[in-house]
Amino acid sequence: MRQGFRQSMAWLHTWSGLVVGWVLFAVFVTGTATYYRTDISRWMQPELRREATMSPEALAASADLAVAHLQAHAGGARTWFVTLPTPDRPLVELFWRNRPGTPPGHVLLDPRTGAPAALRATRGGDFFYRFHFELNLPPLWGRWIVGICAMVMLVALVSGIVTHRRIFADFFTLRRDKAAQRGWLDAHNVSGVLALPFHLMITYTGMVTLALMYMPWGVTAAYRGDQSAYFAETGQITRDRPATGEPGTLAPVGPMVARALATLPGPLERLTIVNPRDANSTIVAVFEEPHGLSHEHPQVAFAGTSGAIVEVLSGALRPAAKTFTTLVGLHEAHFAGAALRVLFFLCGLMGSAMVGSGLVLWTVARLPKAGAATGFGWRIVHTLNLGTIAGLPAGIALYFLANRLLPLDLAGRADWEVRAFFGAWILVAVAGAWPAPRRAWRLALAAVAGLFVAVVVADAATACGLWDDPAWFLGFDAALLGLAAGFALISHKVARFAAPRRARRAVPEPAPRMEAA
Repeated sequence: MRQGFRQSMAWLHTWSGLVVGWVLFAVFVTGTATYYRTDISRWMQPELRREATMSPEALAASADLAVAHLQAHAGGARTWFVTLPTPDRPLVELFWRNRPGTPPGHVLLDPRTGAPAALRATRGGDFFYRFHFELNLPPLWGRWIVGICAMVMLVALVSGIVTHRRIFADFFTLRRDKAAQRGWLDAHNVSGVLALPFHLMITYTGMVTLALMYMPWGVTAAYRGDQSAYFAETGQITRDRPATGEPGTLAPVGPMVARALATLPGPLERLTIVNPRDANSTIVAVFEEPHGLSHEHPQVAFAGTSGAIVEVLSGALRPAAKTFTTLVGLHEAHFAGAALRVLFFLCGLMGSAMVGSGLVLWTVARLPKAGAATGFGWRIVHTLNLGTIAGLPAGIALYFLANRLLPLDLAGRADWEVRAFFGAWILVAVAGAWPAPRRAWRLALAAVAGLFVAVVVADAATACGLWDDPAWFLGFDAALLGLAAGFALISHKVARFAAPRRARRAVPEPAPRMEAA
């Protein structure tokens, strides 16, 4: 290496971070929001009212109502999914998969009457969750793109550690009175080092969650491509019971729910009904994760036509599977309580700041000298930076705003919220081509701040949810106002920023010569 090992690592760190930085910023921001996925969904469906935990008898009755609805409206589906009500979400959620080429079905029911629930249509926090690893693309394409970017992110992290000899000293260094490039470099270093263990963990475990898609060859060779057999043998799912092709009738589901609750402890999360009209149908009762790092779900499988228990999974995983589920649990952080979830959220913000400051640093370090024109490549990177760093938060704000302003009976309402998200993002990205870079940043960040304030104003004007739990909704609005204040402060700093000038060396003036009289 002609330039030396560390210089080569610096080159690798710079260009690997730039090439995938815009995707990584979107992944970090939406992944950070996912830590409060259920809270976002609750805010976006304020018609929901928190209720007490349902008794086993009430749960069994709601399961019977759900199956009756599915038999009437989704009889030809291959698989039914029934998510049972919880205190935070007292609804029965139905989802079913049809034959290939036919779109799936989805509906929300009142758990007591079985009638469709009167709620505004929205994708809520689930939109950010799916976007985090699919980018709102077809699942296969989105997951491959995010996985490749995560691999490059790991390369950028390792090369960044090698590059910075003073990595721990940089943790305490933030020089605001120096040149702009130095200030952005220090901000990049501080945000990167402060949560470095989190960045390494979240990147590596993110790749592990989809490892079988990226590296399927071991399972393909050992199980002849049957991944279901692999998951069943390792104790993560119940064994598959293939359809016989002969018609069958499901036994009442309510008694199976009651028996499952008596068999295993813990809250029952959902039912999975496979081949519901076949003589060899299966009903699997899936429980919530037990407290701990491992991402696993205890399960009880029933024969659908007789109601007899055919298999019980109570968490006895093999070592390799236990390692995998622990890494997945670390990434998703379902085990985290309120305080630890705040810490994960702050570390996610640090990751977003690390990626964003690195992108801005690239353009600041390559600013042309006074009077020189900016190159085409620099303008492209600047436009993408502004469109991503300011455009994504603008899209999130307009996504929330559309939830409050769109008519409740609008056809395809959930899709219109998503269109509002991408519409705001595209508008800000177009504004990034403004000839005056500083003015473009100032106006874009100010617009983001104004949009978050507009969300709070719209929420207060409609009084959605304030009568059910005013403290919680006011706390959510306060968080949005905090985001607005942060973007407004950054916009103000951009407007007032002036690059420090180098102090001229003081040179003593020559003493005046005495003229001859």
